[in-house]
Amino acid sequence: MNHVLCGLAANAALPSGLVDRLIAVADADIAADLAHRADLSHMQAVALASRVTESAVRLAYEGRLTAADVDPATQPHAALALLDKHSGRPEWARLLAADPVVDRRARLAACSGLPPDVVATLAADPDVRVVAELALWATPDMAAALVGHPHAEVRRAVAANEATPPAVLAALITGEGLPPARWCLVCDREETPFVHHPQCPRPDCDLLPGASCDGSHESTVHETQRMALGNPATPTEAVVSFVDHPSPLLRWALAARPDLPPEVLGRLAADPLPGVRADLAENPAIDDTLIRALAADRDHDVRRRLAHNPHVPLDVLTRLAGAAKIGSTLLPRIAVASPDEAKELAESPNPAARMLLAQRRDLPAEIRDALAADPDAKVVKSIAPHPGLSETRLRAMVDRHGAQVIAKVAANPDATSALLDDLTRHGPSIRKALREVARHRNATAPALLACLADKQARPIAAGHPALPPQVIAELLTDTDWQVAEAAAANPSLPLDVMSALVP
Repeated sequence: MNHVLCGLAANAALPSGLVDRLIAVADADIAADLAHRADLSHMQAVALASRVTESAVRLAYEGRLTAADVDPATQPHAALALLDKHSGRPEWARLLAADPVVDRRARLAACSGLPPDVVATLAADPDVRVVAELALWATPDMAAALVGHPHAEVRRAVAANEATPPAVLAALITGEGLPPARWCLVCDREETPFVHHPQCPRPDCDLLPGASCDGSHESTVHETQRMALGNPATPTEAVVSFVDHPSPLLRWALAARPDLPPEVLGRLAADPLPGVRADLAENPAIDDTLIRALAADRDHDVRRRLAHNPHVPLDVLTRLAGAAKIGSTLLPRIAVASPDEAKELAESPNPAARMLLAQRRDLPAEIRDALAADPDAKVVKSIAPHPGLSETRLRAMVDRHGAQVIAKVAANPDATSALLDDLTRHGPSIRKALREVARHRNATAPALLACLADKQARPIAAGHPALPPQVIAELLTDTDWQVAEAAAANPSLPLDVMSALVP
């Protein structure tokens, strides 16, 4: 891979004439960057697709190619991309439905809005992978038609399709009213009874670990039930009986459903599997009683997920914040806190509560400034990137808390050039700060030169337009390919250097 040419292909300042020259020598890697250019003309897109066929798919998805530009016989993947965007021609779908390559037919089956005759052809495809892909994205009528398919894998796909009619999904859970499936992926390939070993040594085997069939296609039936239980279109009354099912995966599939009655939610809250309780904890359907019970759960992930529940009371959330290691995340409940609640949190004696609030970026100036002067470094670290903080306040943060907050101060969008310059000279423990300075819009050349001394900040700084042009040119030969590529993509790279780089 020529990393310099890849970087140059992504350079927003590259003149159109040099883009043409790059297209003429592009390989797949260079073409991938060229295809993302916002200024690529239609003529250039056609030339690039002709030069590197792999780029045609990206160009088609981004609207750079039209049906008139694509030959489905020689560019089937681009034709499939246009069909997926509803920009292809119906005759292409008929041609691709008979394509000898299974993956192309399966890709076609995932496209919506196909002509009815094409859909019928795909539904009768001899390869179950094609039919299963069709079932996964089928319209309600076609999903209902495929539910009785003799292959269990197709039924599994129908169960995962949210367009499948509710009555059909209910039938898939119990099997009632459906003819027995004749095959599954396991008995297609192995003599039954068979259980696939989790550490299967065969390199060409793509059966899932633990897949099994004793003639009843049990692992696929189980997976079909799991898909249907997690499908929001499946009727509530069809799923509630699984709350005590011996399979933990089936109980787990229930836990995130927002339509479960209170008694079912209560039983899931006592489930022995922590994953079930964790999914339930984030479920907006649980009431205050269950929320408070789950807040005392012995499992850390349950408590952490509960903190992300949009309906968790603030007093519970404050207690969780100190024990659940939530990190620098704006929680849904905090994001919608009312002005009075925000004021209450800002004045809380618990620094964990103030830290949660400090993650918001829309706080009133008086609350923002009060948190900026907080005595707790974790609170200050959380508020430091908040827009609107003055240079004086940002400097005061660094003076009080030093290395604990310096990286977050450097990330503040309003940090001045003078402040960023000073931060690069702060001391030894500023590596994260250098990375933030390197990507900051206000970074100056001296600050960026300081950032180049850090291995992780160096490739970020190499792409900053405020870096001196001579330095950018020197970085093109850097031993770190990421640095060289970033320098080549730097819009401040001199035009004569750009021209000299293109063959």
